[in-house]
Amino acid sequence: MPAAIAQVFTTDELLVRPAPAPDYLSEKLALQDLASNMADHPAEVLPRLVRLSMEACDADSAGVSVLDGDVFRWNSLVGKLSVFEGATTPRNFSPCGVCLDQSSPILMERPERAYSWIAEANITVPEVLLVPLLRNGTIPVGTLWVVAKEGHKFHSGHARVLSELAVFTGIALQMIHADLHLKKALEAQEILAKEMSHRVKNLFAVTGAMIKMTARHTETKEEMTAALTGRLTALSDAHSLVRRSFNAGNGLKGVDMAEAIRTVLRPYTMPDLNGPMVSLGERSTNSIALVFHELATNAAKYGTLRDDGKVAVAWRIENENVDIVWREIGKPVEAPAQLGFGSNLVASTVASHNGRIDYDWSQNGLVIKVQIPLANLAN
Repeated sequence: MPAAIAQVFTTDELLVRPAPAPDYLSEKLALQDLASNMADHPAEVLPRLVRLSMEACDADSAGVSVLDGDVFRWNSLVGKLSVFEGATTPRNFSPCGVCLDQSSPILMERPERAYSWIAEANITVPEVLLVPLLRNGTIPVGTLWVVAKEGHKFHSGHARVLSELAVFTGIALQMIHADLHLKKALEAQEILAKEMSHRVKNLFAVTGAMIKMTARHTETKEEMTAALTGRLTALSDAHSLVRRSFNAGNGLKGVDMAEAIRTVLRPYTMPDLNGPMVSLGERSTNSIALVFHELATNAAKYGTLRDDGKVAVAWRIENENVDIVWREIGKPVEAPAQLGFGSNLVASTVASHNGRIDYDWSQNGLVIKVQIPLANLAN
């Protein structure tokens, strides 16, 4: 332990300070009340646990610090420090980090002497008592802590009560995490169902348009059969590329961006592509395929590809971004009254990579500009 931290580390004081006789009955009733509400309302129980911790320890402030990667995120704060709700502190330079490293209750006195970020935040901490929070009894997920009032000292009784409350806090966090995971899974399933419905409708619309277009440019049924078979095969290849996201963990690798765009546009037109090689990761391969599949579908239903027009796609790498320009040639277009599901799907897909998309509706043809950070296309 660094000398500066050892100077403020006073956990041994908990063993020598006198503690009053515990009120087990009151503690039991409080825990029973928490347990009865935890199953149905875990998110509501967490603030109650923190407030109960502050009251049981006669503290100035209390809170939960949840481990989030390399930082702790402050949650459910009560007392004077509640203004710092949502703040983050470094995992490897904080009392919470020491608590998890020790895997036991710890006490620190005036920790701002060792941690500059506490002093810079103008936080006064006479003493802070921390206990680890564990998921499934073994996995560290954060800390439950209380800050003493000026002149007040924590003792072993406080550490015992806080440790008991930490057990309930860990369970509450676990239940909240499971609930959020379930909600996200249900939301993803709903989005997937809408997307699949949308794509099936588009598939019928595009197939119908493809049959009409093929019929106009072939003279015999044999020519039409051959041309239509080729286009439908290419359409199937494009849909297989887009389906990558529905098979998580299947080991499929990403492709070059030009290959992804070419595959998606093959059923509609032979595109004019111009740009350097950009390697796509598995997730971004799906995203690029999905985006250009939607752009091509809209062009076939409403835009230039409906009237045998052309599409040009160019991209360049500049300032660590990939700038992509989709240009429809041969048909003036007007902006729609409102964007449909496909356009919203494109926007959300681009946004999921921290990118942006802009539309330029003009008499010279539709121009769509997409910008995505290069680093975000590697995964």
